[in-house]
Amino acid sequence: MTARRRSPTKIIVVVLVVALMALMAVLMASQGGPQPTAAPSVTQSLNTEAQLENLFQTKATGVQIAGHGVVTRVLSDDNEGDRHQRFILELSSGQTLLIAHNIDIAPRLEGLAVGDQVAFFGEYTYTDQGGTIHWTHHDPQGTHVAGWLEWNGQRYN
Repeated sequence: MTARRRSPTKIIVVVLVVALMALMAVLMASQGGPQPTAAPSVTQSLNTEAQLENLFQTKATGVQIAGHGVVTRVLSDDNEGDRHQRFILELSSGQTLLIAHNIDIAPRLEGLAVGDQVAFFGEYTYTDQGGTIHWTHHDPQGTHVAGWLEWNGQRYN
């Protein structure tokens, strides 16, 4: 009985199709596709907080990250250029983050108050107060990873 030999071209095509499918799944998730909204586990929270602490210590900028915290201050909107709803989140580690949520692109979190829990996925930018999270919305041009805020069981992006 002769062993059947597979064509290298067929193998390459199969590998490319599988890789393309995996890439499409990653891109759909990053563009605001369906994502679990369950509360993060303790391990995930500790990992995120360690990552955010590291970003702060290294003065990093332009890093996509998810996390959650408690609102400690609701600030006035920034109306210079694109309008942004602004508030301060405190992580369980004590690190604070300014959330700058573009309300010309995404809906405002109406009724947000001190003590509320907010989860986020956005771009971290270093500041000496702890950092700023922005790009918490979709990108109308489709050139930037889509971000979001979750509050009271609803996703804002």
